[in-house]
Amino acid sequence: MSVIDIGGTVRSGEELDIAAVEQWLKSQGMDLQGNARVTQYSGGASNWTYRIEYDNQDLILRRPPAGTKAKSAHDMVREYTVQKALKPAYPLVPDMVALCTDEAVLGCDFYVMQRVEGIIPRANLPREINFGKTEVRQLCINVLDALIDLHQVDYHGTELASLSKNTGKTDPNQPGYCQRQVEGWDKRYEKARTLNVPSFKLVRRWLKSNLPADSKTCVIHNDWRFDNVILDPQEPTRVIGVLDWEMATLGDPLMDLGSALAYWVQPDDNMILRAMRRQPTHLPGMFSRKEVVQYYLDKTGMHTSNWTFYEVFGMFRLAVIAQQIYYRYYHKQTRNPAFKNFWLIVHALHVRCLKLMAQHTASSVLSHSSLLSKLNSQRKGQ
Repeated sequence: MSVIDIGGTVRSGEELDIAAVEQWLKSQGMDLQGNARVTQYSGGASNWTYRIEYDNQDLILRRPPAGTKAKSAHDMVREYTVQKALKPAYPLVPDMVALCTDEAVLGCDFYVMQRVEGIIPRANLPREINFGKTEVRQLCINVLDALIDLHQVDYHGTELASLSKNTGKTDPNQPGYCQRQVEGWDKRYEKARTLNVPSFKLVRRWLKSNLPADSKTCVIHNDWRFDNVILDPQEPTRVIGVLDWEMATLGDPLMDLGSALAYWVQPDDNMILRAMRRQPTHLPGMFSRKEVVQYYLDKTGMHTSNWTFYEVFGMFRLAVIAQQIYYRYYHKQTRNPAFKNFWLIVHALHVRCLKLMAQHTASSVLSHSSLLSKLNSQRKGQ
């Protein structure tokens, strides 16, 4: 089926030493029949992902990019361990095959997993998938339900409990996650700033002044997008896999949802935000951001008095990510022309944050005025 996601030609300079990999796989007890066919996936701006296909095996290999100095930035051991520990409780994780920490093989840590054959929904659904509003709505619900299911996983007493950076130091429920995230992304933005982007001072100050207490602690994906899920080719509204677990951790589920909504571009968004769309959230039948939040809260029974915080944080976080990428282009650390106008995205996200903050302030003033009016009416009636 042509809509199934497949790899392409391996990029120049990123060739895989398949002989070394094959020898290592056989040392792990794998039965490999026929000659290996190696392709590379073009998606993503982080780790390199290859498909290794044999007559009897269909595998995916993940490794960090060449020249990576800090393992913490591309931690293959952590990414593998998270998925292996999560798989029994969350079947949408691909099956892990083996982890290699012997740098004599490829010069870096890497891991291999079974390939999940399916459709990855990117900016636009394949033309062959002629969805109407009903199917689009069901796809939207199924993707949200997959996130909700992840947030219900019981991590206590499993290896997943070690995902908390504060394990053994503070309460295992990890209070202060929201605060650590705001402070961490604040510092990242300061380091990545260039002269042609806004300071975000008002936004950063507002986030610090409106920090909520953590709603709860659970396993979060931290990069939840449509192009990180795999759909069933026979039933394209059904989610059969979830990819890219490198940022998964224990944290606040509402922060996960807020970060996910930063990528959720609607038809009524401005031109720059629409131009950066990378998932099919514009289609008729898809939930609006407001509907996504309401659906999530209704389904989980959670509530919040300040959803704006999570949405502004998600937008700011995405702005930092875009700016970090642009910083590399600005300083000629990469020549990828796709990054040339990322500074415009940062400006658009800044405007969006300010608009959300203004709406929140106006709503708070209106609520306060209504309360005062009600109190005055009650006093007059006494």
